[in-house]
Amino acid sequence: MSISAFYDAVRPQFGGKLNQGQVDGLAVLLDATAKQPLFYRAYLLATAQWETAHTMQPLRETLASTDASAVARLENAWRKGQLKAVKTPYWRVDADGKSWFGRGYVQLTHKTNYAKASALTGVDLVADPSKAMVPAIAAKILVDGSVNGMFTKYRLADFLDGKTPDYVGARRVINGTNKAAEIAKLARTYEAALRKLGDAAPVIDAEPAPKPSLPIDTPAVTEPEADTGLLSAIFRLITRIFGK
Repeated sequence: MSISAFYDAVRPQFGGKLNQGQVDGLAVLLDATAKQPLFYRAYLLATAQWETAHTMQPLRETLASTDASAVARLENAWRKGQLKAVKTPYWRVDADGKSWFGRGYVQLTHKTNYAKASALTGVDLVADPSKAMVPAIAAKILVDGSVNGMFTKYRLADFLDGKTPDYVGARRVINGTNKAAEIAKLARTYEAALRKLGDAAPVIDAEPAPKPSLPIDTPAVTEPEADTGLLSAIFRLITRIFGK
């Protein structure tokens, strides 16, 4: 078993080939998830692939190449009435010269959420929100947030601690049931690939982490669920606007 076998197994879901950015991103995520159970690792890798539009690199909101461009694009879309779900333009530069638009493997927005992610990961994202674009830090936010239930009221343990993983249900850890089947399919491929890698952590023997007292400020998910969370819906809209 080798890393080559892992890449051979996942390459088809990247169109048959991997570019250097994808290889680098996969390496970061494999390292960040190394201590997690097999099913957790598979789902975290699948989530990162989906949320980054298969680039495996942290993204700025609007897919911008710079912070200034992200702010300008969001402001322009706001003024055109394209972000109707947004009540407060959270991307505007504050008195400290910082902007709290979405960054990372999963989009982290609003200063309060950067503060919560800081407390959970031990990385001071409030002092420097751009750290959420550093791949290793973005991966830590994804992993710690998903394990501890920071993004919604759900944790990976709620769906992946049994002998058979509920990869479809695990989407609730990030965003309701939106694209749950597609991401579950990716996760199953990653599970098989990780088994080829040969160093995946045990499937069940991880201690479930306690829920944090302050979940991230996305709408609470209740049954029956809506298909999208507000922030994720906004990000998908922005991606449609700017991703062409």
